[in-house]
Amino acid sequence: QVQLVESGGGLVQAGGSLRLSCVASGSGFSLNAMDWYRQAPGKQRELVAIISSGGSAKYEDSVKARFTISRDNAKNTVYLQMNSLKPEDTAVYYCHAEVVIGSFTYSYWGQGTQVTVSP
Repeated sequence: QVQLVESGGGLVQAGGSLRLSCVASGSGFSLNAMDWYRQAPGKQRELVAIISSGGSAKYEDSVKARFTISRDNAKNTVYLQMNSLKPEDTAVYYCHAEVVIGSFTYSYWGQGTQVTVSP
C-alpha cells in the first residue's frame, strides 16, 4: 500500500511564502511524474505544476515565476515552493503521483492541505 501525505499548508498574508511537501510511503514502488493540483471553493481541481522523474517541470500560467516544484527521489518527496502568494491562490492543494508497482502504473492522491492567503 502506497500513501501520499502532504504537509506545509496554512494561513499566510498576501506576498508571503509557503513550502508544501508530499512524501510517498510504502514499499515495492517507484515514482514517475509527480504533481500538485489545487481546488478552490466552487471551482474545478486544476493542475498547478508537474515534475517528471528526471526533473523537468511545467507550470500553470498563473503561478509561473512564483511557484517552484522540485523533488528528492531518494526521499520519495515532492515539494512546492510558493512565493509572492495572492488571495486567489487560496485552495486545497493536492499531491498526485504516478506510482509504478510491478508492471503497472497507478494514480495516487494525497489527502490535501489547505492554503489560505489573506489580503
